[in-house]
Amino acid sequence: MKRVKAACICQTLHFLLKDGYAHEYAIKTVRSEVEQYKASLERNRTKYKIVSEDTQTDGSVIIKVIKQYNTSPVGDYLD
Repeated sequence: MKRVKAACICQTLHFLLKDGYAHEYAIKTVRSEVEQYKASLERNRTKYKIVSEDTQTDGSVIIKVIKQYNTSPVGDYLD
């Protein structure tokens, strides 16, 4: 028999600018989308750690995050 002792998932998310919008508005919506993503992690009580958050020259955002996989314990992954 085996049991999951600890589990996390590492993701690199690229929040892209939406086509068809003015550049400044597209940047504003990307920032809003990033904040909504972070809020959803908090709202769902997902344990996570943002490793890096980089704004690209075009205004898009790349986030590297380690987060809890389902409801599994995270062990020392987030230390």
